[in-house]
Amino acid sequence: MLLRQNIHSIISKKAILLGFFWFSILSLTAQNQIKSDSLELIYNEGNFDDSEELNLLKQLADNETNADKKLNFSSELIIAAKSKDSGSYEYSGYLQKGNAYQMKGDLTKALENYIEAAKTADNYALEDEKGVINISIADVYSEMEDNTTAMLYYRKALNEMGEHLENADDSLNLASLQLNLGDEYINQKKLDSALYLSQESQKIFGAKPEWEPYEAYSLGNIGLIYAELEDLENAESNLNKAIEVMTEYGDYQPICVYLNAMSDVFENKGNKAKSVEYAKKSLDIAKQFGLKDEIGEANFRLYDIYKRRRNFKDALEFYETYHTYNDSVRNISDVQKSAKELKDFEVGLKQKELELIDEKRKTQKIILYAVIAVLLLIAFLARSLFKSNKYIKKTNEVIAHEKERSEKLLLNILPEETAHELKEKGKVEAKKFDDVTILFTDFKGFTSQSEKLSPEDVVKSIDHYFAEFDAITEKYGLEKIKTIGDAYMCAGSLPHPLEDHAAKVCQAGLEMAEFVKKTKRSINHKLAKFDIRIGVNTGAVVAGVVGTKKFQYDIWGDAVNTAARMESSSEIGRVNISQSTKKALEKYDVFEFTERGALEAKGKGKIDMFFVDYVG
Repeated sequence: MLLRQNIHSIISKKAILLGFFWFSILSLTAQNQIKSDSLELIYNEGNFDDSEELNLLKQLADNETNADKKLNFSSELIIAAKSKDSGSYEYSGYLQKGNAYQMKGDLTKALENYIEAAKTADNYALEDEKGVINISIADVYSEMEDNTTAMLYYRKALNEMGEHLENADDSLNLASLQLNLGDEYINQKKLDSALYLSQESQKIFGAKPEWEPYEAYSLGNIGLIYAELEDLENAESNLNKAIEVMTEYGDYQPICVYLNAMSDVFENKGNKAKSVEYAKKSLDIAKQFGLKDEIGEANFRLYDIYKRRRNFKDALEFYETYHTYNDSVRNISDVQKSAKELKDFEVGLKQKELELIDEKRKTQKIILYAVIAVLLLIAFLARSLFKSNKYIKKTNEVIAHEKERSEKLLLNILPEETAHELKEKGKVEAKKFDDVTILFTDFKGFTSQSEKLSPEDVVKSIDHYFAEFDAITEKYGLEKIKTIGDAYMCAGSLPHPLEDHAAKVCQAGLEMAEFVKKTKRSINHKLAKFDIRIGVNTGAVVAGVVGTKKFQYDIWGDAVNTAARMESSSEIGRVNISQSTKKALEKYDVFEFTERGALEAKGKGKIDMFFVDYVG
């Protein structure tokens, strides 16, 4: 957060004049979504050493602008940091998790995680971070309008940071704190103190050209304070400077907020012409850059201005436009459309199963014909080789290419280690794995929603989900075992041992459930939409290859049967786990469990079951 380690980690959420706007200095630099996307690609592909995992997760959590993704990366960072006993990275994980909840508007959970970050900073004697986290805690209390508590934490942060002012970076930390503390004085109508602190922060920000984006926020606040003090000349001068800088850096949302605030100021002062001018400027910028919230706000202000003037014709026009954008932001019409589309997807299981079998047979025939064609081609080239030496080089290249294709085809069916054993020995010995976590998924309502689809759409529908499941499985280093109809099965810690496999399998299960929920809510997804049940169990299994013509890698054992019972006993959208899996997860404080008691499982009697989810 504040910049002891990296200037791009500065974040300081603040309120501008009576809570008109919350901004984050991080939004100007740290939350670089392009950088986040490139880092996520590296992380998902696993192109990094184990020693780089913590730093990579920290950068992902710092830079991600999507609140849900930020929440996932910060949770993974906390798990990884705890396993490696890294206090600084654990602190960063809780800090960014708090930021994610604050982005989502959940201030209670944001505060809980900030407090955990503060405890971590204290436990590991992270002196610089103590002042930083107190600012974040103060920001939350400020947003909750608990100004007394907010002031206590701001002053505490100021005292702690005053003891560690060693370089320019610390000065930048101090400036952001002064700006936040000034906002609290604005809320309390102590405008002289607010003006002094805002000007002090502006002096520090103005000391270096690279801090110019931060200085713009100080100038904006100074302008608004002058407006409240009825010094309109200085108000407009400072606001225009702020808007000029923000325009240069493409930070258009706060520009709209400042313009709307100035519109209110002039309206209250009785200057109707200036009030309309500023509101229309805000509306023009919001329209140009597609800022829906700001478009709605500007339209509402213009409606209110014209209504006060009893110009009802123009007032009605702006009011109707305001409602149009307000509904758009809340996605009311989209939700209604999505609900209507859901009713249109009803089909039957028998037809789907037959169609899937038919598609599977077609696929097997294609593979068979392809293999025969490859073998014939190799035979033809081999025969030609004996006839003419001039084709030797070309033939070898073709053989190598086809061998590579055969290798890839085999690796697509079997794990790499198993495939090598099969090639070397002609068979695969069954192996026992004492500690494996197995995951089963099943779509609820698959039969009723699939009977009326065409064969092509049935395959497209199931492929849409399983393709994403494959990506999630690969992301967490798990092994896909097989799919049976609409069921999906994968496991962690085989054929190679996997550290924290229970946690990673459950993380994968939660991510699969969330993907299914998002697909169901998506108005752009035109194929079948399902609900999902997920079950997880940890225990011993036996793994091996069955078949002599069509190889299949599979696992057996009581642990597999129990995992299947976990799935069949689960509920829509939930991940149901066994006692053994819960025990493996208890060392991580990012998971929470809902005890379901001992439930009857087919062929197993009563089994203790639990729902698992992320804490918070």
